[in-house]
Amino acid sequence: MYTILEKRSLAEGIWLMKIHAPRVARAALPGQFVIVRATERGERIPLTIADFDATEGSVTIVTQAIGVSTRRICSLEEGEALADFAGPLGRPSEFVGLPEEELRRRRYLFIGGGVGTAPVYPQVKWLHEHGVEVDVIVGAKTRSMLIYTDQMRAVASHLHIATDDGSEGFHGLVTQLLEELIARGERYDECVAIGPMIMMKFVALTTKKHALKTTVSLNALMVDGTGMCGACRVTVDGRTRFTCVEGPEFDGHQVDFDEAIRRQGMYRTLEQRAAAIEAERAAGHVCRIGLDK
Repeated sequence: MYTILEKRSLAEGIWLMKIHAPRVARAALPGQFVIVRATERGERIPLTIADFDATEGSVTIVTQAIGVSTRRICSLEEGEALADFAGPLGRPSEFVGLPEEELRRRRYLFIGGGVGTAPVYPQVKWLHEHGVEVDVIVGAKTRSMLIYTDQMRAVASHLHIATDDGSEGFHGLVTQLLEELIARGERYDECVAIGPMIMMKFVALTTKKHALKTTVSLNALMVDGTGMCGACRVTVDGRTRFTCVEGPEFDGHQVDFDEAIRRQGMYRTLEQRAAAIEAERAAGHVCRIGLDK
């Protein structure tokens, strides 16, 4: 069992949990993910690592309560435990393998949208610790949904905030702010975008116009995390790739986002079915077909 050492709310429906998982913490690198199950019969949920501390033996995850399984995870309290916490899985970020001399000559721009801001943090933190200049854009619908801004200020060279309603920072989308930064004369060697699929699609379309290399994280497509189920298939540069074992990060200019968005919609239908079953259970009826009996 994996004990919850700390739990706190970051925004409405978004929870940070620090999990006691020493083996995962010792092996983790930026860009990797874990598979979490709240109970022995629970659904496997892929979550990108939001921080890790090998000395403390802890791994931080951030979860948004949007479905039956994520609500179940978020309902657990400090002192309680997750049934499974498998990882670290996937390949670490490409920059981890670059020589430090090359890294320090590069300038990165990270774009985090919504909950995707959390897994941006360990990457920016790692680069900061290695003397690399990093700018960050954090986007959300409104000020109350912004997360990790204080942590990001401590490690980013420059932090830019964008809200759809203009309640804080730039009034508009992260892509509009990106265009403004480039028009202002800012130059970057690489952009890394993590967030909703539609956001990553339009970030990639924007950066492609400016020939700016762009990496995106596709962990939301996973189910089993081992490449066995095939649910994480994504087309990259015309080839089928498996997100869980070949990713989760890919070249954003080569990802078929329209296909990925359609596949994500299929899982949404299953999640809606799970919600209906949960409602039936609450009414006293137990369905014995399908999910998490």
